[in-house]
Amino acid sequence: MSTAILTGQPVPGSSIEADLRSLGFDLRTAADAAEAETLLAEVPGDERVALVDARFVGHVHALRLGLTDPRFPLAGIPGAVTAQPAGRQALTRAMARENSAGGGTTLVDSLADRILTALDADGTGVHRPELGSLVAAVPADPQARNEARQAVADVDDEAVRLKSAVKARDGFFTTYCISPYSRYIARWCARRGLTPNQVTTASLITALIAAACAATGTRGGFVAAGVLLIASFVLDCTDGQLARYSLQYSTLGAWLDATFDRAKEYAYYAGLALGAARGGDDVWALALGAMVLQTCRHVVDFSFNEANHDATANTSPTAALSDKLDSVGWTVWVRRMIVLPIGERWAMIAVLTAVTTPRITFYALLVGCAFAATYTTAGRVLRSLTRKARRTDRAAGALADLADSGPLAQGFAEALKKPARRLPGFTAPVVALLGGLAVVLTAALTDFGGPWPVVAALGYALTSGLAVARPLKGALDWLVPPFLRAAEYGTVLVLAAKADVNGALPAAFGLVAAVAYHHYDTVYRIRGDAGAPPAWLVRSIGGHEGRTLLVTALAALLTASQFKVALTALAVAVALVVLVESIRFWVAAHQGGAPAVHDEGEPA
Repeated sequence: MSTAILTGQPVPGSSIEADLRSLGFDLRTAADAAEAETLLAEVPGDERVALVDARFVGHVHALRLGLTDPRFPLAGIPGAVTAQPAGRQALTRAMARENSAGGGTTLVDSLADRILTALDADGTGVHRPELGSLVAAVPADPQARNEARQAVADVDDEAVRLKSAVKARDGFFTTYCISPYSRYIARWCARRGLTPNQVTTASLITALIAAACAATGTRGGFVAAGVLLIASFVLDCTDGQLARYSLQYSTLGAWLDATFDRAKEYAYYAGLALGAARGGDDVWALALGAMVLQTCRHVVDFSFNEANHDATANTSPTAALSDKLDSVGWTVWVRRMIVLPIGERWAMIAVLTAVTTPRITFYALLVGCAFAATYTTAGRVLRSLTRKARRTDRAAGALADLADSGPLAQGFAEALKKPARRLPGFTAPVVALLGGLAVVLTAALTDFGGPWPVVAALGYALTSGLAVARPLKGALDWLVPPFLRAAEYGTVLVLAAKADVNGALPAAFGLVAAVAYHHYDTVYRIRGDAGAPPAWLVRSIGGHEGRTLLVTALAALLTASQFKVALTALAVAVALVVLVESIRFWVAAHQGGAPAVHDEGEPA
């Protein structure tokens, strides 16, 4: 339930009451500031409340943006201010001060505007949505009111609402091949009461059916899989557009949107691999390689952004060059396309699935993603080396959480804390890279079942501890988490391939998928300001170095067939632990009234 308090004298012919009711507000009226304060105190503290000037003239969508967005405790537009429960105390204080200053007399100036000014003076954060061509005003006289009404009539707020439902920055394929019609699907869904979470779930189900079609291994199945994958992507765009169109943002919705994207893509990889196997072609190594590469790309994105989003003196000649290129329109689209964002990537996968073979599809995917990863990582390295910036403690903490260090690495980090202080600033990424290369190459260059990968894994635990022994504030320290991800996933892939037994690579695929889910979950918790997963969870699944050591030990102690069974059991165990904790956390956060967020999706 939401309550709107109309302040001041009603204006004949005004639609403000009907507009507020259409947005779900229960209406009350106050003739002066004193009565408004009394009515405000009567509204239960767990409800949204809004103060709206009765003389307000503007678009309904301007009111919607200013008064119903669930992401902000306090928000306002000219002539209206709103508070959710988290912002009620600040609103009540501002109201009491304005009432005291005005003596509770009949309102002349807009009370809502005066309260917004008071909140700003207190340093309280008040969200003011970008209205663009939308009108929101409190006219002072009949002439100004007529002019404002004419301005409202001149702008189609439904067209503005539809346009704003589409992300301002998106890939070429999404912008020109999906969004021109998916926005209308979003409106259709909104008018029928469907929620973004329901559309997100429909997108997941469609992608899983696509994966099942690919798993048939027939040409008809591959064609159907490609069509359904595009349909799933249309729904994936629609859920975000529906959230923006109807302002239905939530913590749970952002998590579902983000995690389901990964689940859909990786399930489709598995479906392609199963379909290829039915035709006598084993491409599980390619499927696992594609998942490893794509996940590491995302970790690069996440780590770089977390390291730099609140850095001070954030300047770089490379960034300046990028800004200059943005002024040349065609270069913007080229640079967005060559990084193979999700729209281009899924379109490529869908077309190649329909007209070629799974092996060719994976080859194209690996080449495209490798080029994109090289391009984006090189650009970020250049920006980091040329940028004069100081990283914050929050950024260092986020990178440490993304590192996913277990008891072994943390123990080594504590023991090496003093010596690490005397090492050069580039030590962390260098030792993380060298330790990871050592364990992956040792596993690749020695016979399956030998002891040397175990020795290399012990060395990897030591170097991992050294990498995180001091705060990750160096220019390139954001590379530490992706190096650690590549080392762990790469070791699992190499050992499963070296086992050379039927079923080992699918088991490794399942294990990497379960661990990758844990790493994505860590990212989304940090992004939602919910903190990293609990320490007990990281300890219980060993941390990256513990899992790497365990997998190398299993390969050394077991036969190839036993190793396959052990990988399967480990995948199931990790998946159960991380999924149960993740679902428990996000559902509890949603039910507990955590701040609503909206994930705009990953560019890659």
